[in-house]
Amino acid sequence: MSMDRPKRTPQRHTQPPQTHHPDPQPSPPAPGQPQPNQPEPETPTTAPPTEAAEIRSRALKLLTTREHSRYELWRKLYRRGYPAEAVNTVLDQLATEGLLSEERMLAAYVTERLNKGFGPLRIRAELQAKGLPDTAINPHLNLQDEQCLALMTRIDAGKFGHNPPNDRRTLAKRARFLEYRGFPAHLIARALNTDAEP
Repeated sequence: MSMDRPKRTPQRHTQPPQTHHPDPQPSPPAPGQPQPNQPEPETPTTAPPTEAAEIRSRALKLLTTREHSRYELWRKLYRRGYPAEAVNTVLDQLATEGLLSEERMLAAYVTERLNKGFGPLRIRAELQAKGLPDTAINPHLNLQDEQCLALMTRIDAGKFGHNPPNDRRTLAKRARFLEYRGFPAHLIARALNTDAEP
């Protein structure tokens, strides 16, 4: 007589329960760093008070030597390493206060250069190089032909004497001098009495 063997119940292998670990919290930002999800702070566009005061001081020193156009004053300050926007802000203030005036600069510059015997073409080119437009220059450099002729006669006589040119070489030399000084060709011909020459 055989004996039945007891049947074994298969054992289920279960996974050990997983312990839930919460996500690690981010460490707080270091002092001076932006908070999470916040935009970076904008860089201020105005100059610090100490820098603005330094720019103003340098600008005033330059203006005490002579009148400047806005462009040439800006260029000198910018070349010293000051930020362009900070320089513009200071120059706006000086213009508002009447300390920077291109009208005053134009009047003084044109008078000085005419007294030194320079003609309208050269004076205009010099003012344009200082950043001034023709619309600003024209009211101060509106010379009549007779005024130019009188000025040319004076400086020609001061350089070559009162005798008229007696040969072509001398004539060409005097014409080049007047042209270099900034006078127009048609007035040079009149001043040297060459209109009738072929």
